[in-house]
Amino acid sequence: MTKLSQGRYWVIVVVLLLLFTGCSTTPPQQTQQTPTQSLAPPTPTVTTPSPTTATSSSATWSLLQQGDMGYVVMMRHALAPGTGDPPNFRLEDCSTQRNLSAEGRAQARRIGEAFRRRGIKVSRVLSSQWCRCLETARLMNLGPVEPFAPLNSFFRDRSAQTRQTTEVREFIAANRNTVGAIILVTHQVNITALTDIVPQSGESVVLRANEQDPVEVIGRIESFSGDE
Repeated sequence: MTKLSQGRYWVIVVVLLLLFTGCSTTPPQQTQQTPTQSLAPPTPTVTTPSPTTATSSSATWSLLQQGDMGYVVMMRHALAPGTGDPPNFRLEDCSTQRNLSAEGRAQARRIGEAFRRRGIKVSRVLSSQWCRCLETARLMNLGPVEPFAPLNSFFRDRSAQTRQTTEVREFIAANRNTVGAIILVTHQVNITALTDIVPQSGESVVLRANEQDPVEVIGRIESFSGDE
């Protein structure tokens, strides 16, 4: 290769290098971002302590047998097939209401016998003014039955729920020093509003008032099935 050819060769090489260098670009630098942390701590979930409950019906019966003060047995009426009441419902006319079946009446008698067989002292029996509750209370035969309007069903009129539930809670608190169980025969909606428990027909929720918590769930008596 001649000197002239060598010179041209290196000129071409230099030009190509310059072109290559000019076309290349430096990639932009990525700025690493630190995740933004919230200065306010998360709001803690507020939970209500679970009430003290007996572990079985037999344990609840044992508590009632001790005869201590302040026990209230809030009971759903015995079996009355159906839901709610007929459209022509009238409080003073049992024929317009949903009433106990033959099985429900037998169940109510068994409930009373269960209390007597265990020697449970009953100080008072109060009932909703609905016929199926009054009949349940009377068939139990545990003492005179007192109609008590705050135990009336508010299934059809939920506007009464807060007022009646408050009245029942106040009644329980006012009887925290009463010796012997007080039985309140009422409806599913009333029991659920006070305790968040949905009882079966003839089932009871045992309550007690104390200084720390006006109404405490002590236990449940599941169902009065003759062998209890």
